[in-house]
Amino acid sequence: MPSPTRYFHFCSHEQFPPDELLTQAVAAARAGFDGLACSDHLQPWWEPGESGHAWVWLGAAAQATERLPIGTGVTPPGPRFHPVLIAQAWATLETMFPGRPYLGFGSGESLNESPLGAEWPPVGRQIERMEEALELIHRLFDGECITHEGPHFKTKRAVLHTRPQARPPIYVSAFGAQAARVAGRWGDGLWTLADPEQVPGIIDAYRGAAEDAGRQPGEILLQTGFSWAQDDDTALEGVRMWKGAQPAEFYRDDWHDPAKMHEEAERQVSDDDLRESFIVSADPDMHAERIREIERLGATVVVLANNSGADPLAAIDTYERGVLPALRGNSAS
Repeated sequence: MPSPTRYFHFCSHEQFPPDELLTQAVAAARAGFDGLACSDHLQPWWEPGESGHAWVWLGAAAQATERLPIGTGVTPPGPRFHPVLIAQAWATLETMFPGRPYLGFGSGESLNESPLGAEWPPVGRQIERMEEALELIHRLFDGECITHEGPHFKTKRAVLHTRPQARPPIYVSAFGAQAARVAGRWGDGLWTLADPEQVPGIIDAYRGAAEDAGRQPGEILLQTGFSWAQDDDTALEGVRMWKGAQPAEFYRDDWHDPAKMHEEAERQVSDDDLRESFIVSADPDMHAERIREIERLGATVVVLANNSGADPLAAIDTYERGVLPALRGNSAS
């Protein structure tokens, strides 16, 4: 029986320039992916890298494609983005492309916030800030005019003057139970990495918090990266820069120099670690089997970051001809 799981193609602004990512997005839509996502970064995890602005790119990608859901993975509130501006941006997207935008929402990384001059808070404060922002965004979409003075954000009679009929769904990123509970209270779904050791506990915390809040749990988005090439060695070489995003402390602590992060990651992360975290293979069947393992963790959406540095468009073609048909129980064309 064909799988009900949906498969989103994730465009990485850290790895590819925005014009190339737009070409990838159009190709992914034609290839049969069920949705599009992109990272939202000020800086890459390594040097040299890329850093196109996700919000600008989303408008272009939505205009260049049809029907598919499209959004960020993920946008953080903080020095870079006040929650009122996030609400305004997604109200605009929803007005222009009704029913398509979603907001991936997270607590952020020092990599993208500290260069603006702000102090990087500890994890608990990051998550507290995320929850305060989520409440404000919900209230703005409900039509409120908000004057607010909280621990992290202030507003004076903030209101959405252009407000669409529906609020785009918000999928909240969580790497642990505390953030997962915020997702349960405020989100329309949970977004996390497809780590088989961490996912069950994160999903349990999310569903428990949703039940306590009297809400139905929503989507479970599990993300992984993939690299396809004509041979395994080339596939590995094409994704090797992503060692820079693997150390856990880069997500929680004050790391914001891409060159130093790249150097530290080279010390910590082996090629075998990379093969475990990413799908790295020339064999489409291997890609399909690894994705099925993610589905079995409980994913309703598998978010597939195309990190195929050797030839991302050929990787999309491989997914169109072999991987997606196999996952859906269809014969390859």
